Amino acid sequence: MKFIKTIGLTLASAAVCLTSIQVSAQDSDPRSLDELLQLVESATLTETQEQRDRIARFEGNVNQRQQLLNNIVSDREEEEGISGQLENTYDENEIIKAQRNETLQERIGDLTELFGTISGVVGDTRSNFEQSLISAQFSGRDVFLTELADIMGSDSQLPSIEELEQLWFYLQQEMTESSRIVKFDTLVAGSDGTQTTREAVRIGSYNIVSNGEYLQYDSSTGRLSVLPAQPSGGVLNAGVYQDSATDFQSSTSGFTRIGIDPTGPTGGSYLAALISSPDFQTRYGEQGGEIGAIIIVVGIFAMLFAIYKMIYLTMVGVKVNSELKNPGKPNKDNPLGRVLRVYENDKNMDIETLELKLGEAILQETPALERFLTLVKIISTVAPLMGLLGTVTGMIEVFQQITLFGTGDPQIMAGGISGALVTTVLGISVAIPTVLIHTLIKSRSDRILHIMEEQATGIIARKAESSGSNA
Repeated sequence: MKFIKTIGLTLASAAVCLTSIQVSAQDSDPRSLDELLQLVESATLTETQEQRDRIARFEGNVNQRQQLLNNIVSDREEEEGISGQLENTYDENEIIKAQRNETLQERIGDLTELFGTISGVVGDTRSNFEQSLISAQFSGRDVFLTELADIMGSDSQLPSIEELEQLWFYLQQEMTESSRIVKFDTLVAGSDGTQTTREAVRIGSYNIVSNGEYLQYDSSTGRLSVLPAQPSGGVLNAGVYQDSATDFQSSTSGFTRIGIDPTGPTGGSYLAALISSPDFQTRYGEQGGEIGAIIIVVGIFAMLFAIYKMIYLTMVGVKVNSELKNPGKPNKDNPLGRVLRVYENDKNMDIETLELKLGEAILQETPALERFLTLVKIISTVAPLMGLLGTVTGMIEVFQQITLFGTGDPQIMAGGISGALVTTVLGISVAIPTVLIHTLIKSRSDRILHIMEEQATGIIARKAESSGSNA
């Protein structure tokens, strides 16, 4: 029984451990213990052979990897040798470079200051040529100067005699051409952006005109373009400069009058800034915005009311003065005459009643004399406040732009601040004349009222004196 258990455990272990059992197709399931033992022995032999094959393959791979490692070590040693050679070569080159630099400095000698001066001249000349109107006619000079500047800034190169002579030629050319008036054909960009070939007249390095229009030079593109706004001679001589430019271009000899601006190399920086600055309508009509428009409208109404009131009070004053000269016949066409007619109609009343009647007549005349005065005064007070409101709102917009775009472009900030201050200018411009004219018409109105009160008081006084003497 014990033997049978041992055989059963052996069979179970063999069933778990065996990976493959080759059994012939003719064989059937084992029918005895002997056949089972033969099958186990056959499987053990097969597994042992597979194990040997795997070990052999593993040892072969180990040998291959060892060979690869040996090759890599050999390559590294070879590269280290090359690196050492390169380091030696670099050190030798550094020594040779130092020797040659020393030789260069010895040979340059006193020319160091000369080359330094030439380097400064090249930099200044290149900057001037980039902005010069003469470059519109002679292109390509900036390329040569850029290459020469690179040579002057190099530690291993020196300018040749030919290059220095070319620099001298360009300097002489700039000086000579700045005193000449030259006609030449070139591309000109019009106000609509289209480019056409035109005949242009260059007046030294001051201005270029073409077809009666003043041109400006764009150094970034090397092209000429029509100024967005042409110079104006004012209201009386609006096209004098364009007409003179046309006459100048068509003239062949003699003297011809033309306006030029010698303040800038690109065709007059002052001229470009002057004509590009906004006119009265643009500055105060557009930059002021809605608040500026309201201030202008309110100011116009205030001036209309003030002018109307001034004319009205002047005519009333003339009639009142005429009435003072002829007190015997009161006239209805003036306030004093209407007050005096009240006395003529009620002269038989007692003094107290007559005084009340005259006071009532003066009060009836007062509204007509003081009409629109309060409105003009209010406008003179509100206009500066509205201008301040526009300035504050404009500054808020400027700070918003600074928050979004930063302070990199001062022109944007300056333009925004300028536009914000326009409303303040408008408010003060409305307030100052409004205050003055309000004071003037107020004084005239008060004078007429004073005359009426004076005459009424004189009538009451004479009435009281006459009543006292009769008593």
